[in-house]
Amino acid sequence: MSSQQTPPAEPERPGLVATYRRLWPYLWPHGRPDLQRRVFIAFGLLLVAKVVTLAMPFTFKWATDALVAVVGGRDGLGKEAAVPTGIWAAPALMILLYGATRIAMALLTQVRDGLFAKVAMHAVRRLALQTFQHMHQLSLRFHLERKTGGLTRVLERGRNGIEELSRLMVLTLVPTIVEFLLVIGTLAYEFDILYSVVVLVMVAAYLGYTYKATEWRIAIRRRMNDSDTDANTKAVDSLLNYETVKYFGAEKRETDRYDQSMARYEKASTQTYVSLAVLNAGQAVIFTIGMGVVMWLAARDIMAGRATIGSFVLVNTMLVQLSMPLNFMGMIYREIKQALIDIDDMFKILHRNPEIADRPGAQPLAVSDAVVRFEDVHFAYVPERPILRGISFTVPAGRTVAIVGPSGAGKSTLSRLLFRFYEPQGGRITVDGQDIASVQQDSLRAAIGMVPQDTVLFNDTIGYNVRYGRWEASEAEVREAATLAQIDRFIAALPEGYDTPVGERGLKLSGGEKQRVAIARTILKGPPILVLDEATSALDSFTEREIQDALDRVSRGRTTLVIAHRLSTVVGADEIIVLDQGRIAERGTHLGLLDQGGVYAAMWNRQREAEAAREALKRAESQEGESLRTHLEPGEIPGTLAKAPEPASVS
Repeated sequence: MSSQQTPPAEPERPGLVATYRRLWPYLWPHGRPDLQRRVFIAFGLLLVAKVVTLAMPFTFKWATDALVAVVGGRDGLGKEAAVPTGIWAAPALMILLYGATRIAMALLTQVRDGLFAKVAMHAVRRLALQTFQHMHQLSLRFHLERKTGGLTRVLERGRNGIEELSRLMVLTLVPTIVEFLLVIGTLAYEFDILYSVVVLVMVAAYLGYTYKATEWRIAIRRRMNDSDTDANTKAVDSLLNYETVKYFGAEKRETDRYDQSMARYEKASTQTYVSLAVLNAGQAVIFTIGMGVVMWLAARDIMAGRATIGSFVLVNTMLVQLSMPLNFMGMIYREIKQALIDIDDMFKILHRNPEIADRPGAQPLAVSDAVVRFEDVHFAYVPERPILRGISFTVPAGRTVAIVGPSGAGKSTLSRLLFRFYEPQGGRITVDGQDIASVQQDSLRAAIGMVPQDTVLFNDTIGYNVRYGRWEASEAEVREAATLAQIDRFIAALPEGYDTPVGERGLKLSGGEKQRVAIARTILKGPPILVLDEATSALDSFTEREIQDALDRVSRGRTTLVIAHRLSTVVGADEIIVLDQGRIAERGTHLGLLDQGGVYAAMWNRQREAEAAREALKRAESQEGESLRTHLEPGEIPGTLAKAPEPASVS
């Protein structure tokens, strides 16, 4: 008999106490005596508000008893008997006192909530900020493996979870427990212990049913949240790739994918509402039975002369008041449990160690000549597929070294290793003799400027994106950087100038304009080391020449590592290194490598042939267009040429 493999169980989530222990450093406002005072005042107001809440049913009882006394002074026809007129003052006073307690209870509760709100939101802000900061410290591998939409959803839900947990625990659950204990004590003191026992049994059954039903509902809610996250992730991914969707006419496909997720969300949401109705119905039945038993006990005592009519009103009012927070117990339990899950997801990210971290005692990088050296570097993203196999070369101070080779040879991996997005498994990389693995990452990246192939801009203005290179730069420095990047004339021609929005990922700009913005912010950064990672490979030939001129000016006097696909952009490099299958196949100058007739020469010839073929095709299209215009009669359109008779001059 074949055994089926059971799916792995979901890892156990930390409980309420464990989560509160982890949250306590954020919830308790260390170093903020003003917020600490708010906590103490809020808890003081909580106790006072519950005492006033308990006093309110008593004012109702006293008013009822006073009215009964007045009614007792009437005959059966409702005519007044010889009752002093002043007796009407007692019911009026009790009614005023009842209204005053209700107002005091509402005011105390709202003031308490308002005072504690700043404490809770301060905790939300601290933990969310720390998580956001930690996300930027995590490795590139982590971000490549996670979907951005899902990651931001974790941050959003974790932030909401902290707010919910603080609000529900401090402003709902704790006051409900205090009120419940006061009601139990009051019933035992004013009436009989039997009243308290009935209420205890009713509340125990109520909470037990609520727990079971809510556990059932949480599984449904989890499916709903998963489908919501899936739909949100698909929406973000599709909208970020808006142009690609349009290129392939895939609007219907994307809509269908989104609708599939929304269909699952619709089904789970419907089940959530149905389960809520079941929960509310069961709670109402249990509470009504308990209230009925207590009211029967009160009626029995009234008929036996051990209690007044006001006592009947008292127990009814106390239980009605208790029913309101009890009615939210299912929601409170569910929301607290959901908040624990959301907060735990955030803590998992927060407690995840960065793959690349500064070593203990790491010192800032000291740059003098900016000599970059790769020494027998080995690297693989996964052990089964080595990318670099013993790479060694030097980029001298102020010189330019180009890395070329076929796709997958490991060219871009070199720039990622230089930035310490990954660590090599063997060998080392040095800057001025300092192993970059032993220096502070911030200082290393501050010394390197990058112009990538695919420039992604922030959804802000051109000025913001240029200034991103050095935030404290002056307006004059920003404009000078734009001038050197040859984008100043383009900006000057825009109605809003530097305040022109660039759109999501810079989609309002062309590829060449985005590259110039990237060059400008790198110029503004002013790094001693420059990395050009296929910075012009996505551009047309005309734009490439313009961008290349700007890059040549930027790299002048800087130690420059150029990773190139088009060999025409690196002919002026001091040294060209050819990578093939993770190893250095050839190295030398452009002319020297051509003379060798090896890999580089073959690549050069293939690219020249491809460029020549493109130029020939353009010339042919141009000549065909000119010939067409010559043979067309005035006003004739090209589509009618084949049907038109030949001109007489041709025969």
